[in-house]
Amino acid sequence: PKDAKIFKGVGSGVIEIALKYDKEAYRCIQAVQLGERIYILHAFQKKAKKGISTPKQDVDLIKQRYKEAKELESHEKTREH
Repeated sequence: PKDAKIFKGVGSGVIEIALKYDKEAYRCIQAVQLGERIYILHAFQKKAKKGISTPKQDVDLIKQRYKEAKELESHEKTREH
């Protein structure tokens, strides 16, 4: 999508999709692909109108969920063999 960009500082393949609805801004953080799955790590409404980075608690949650998604994929791969 045209409103997608790399979400830095979390991991490879993680993108942020910016959405607008009814004059409000929303963000969806997605790990493009791990194995055969696509993981949505977090979605939230952006409170600031412009220029403010993602709050630390949201970044921490995204990092934790990315770590868990990678662990889940690793576990699934070992189960398949």
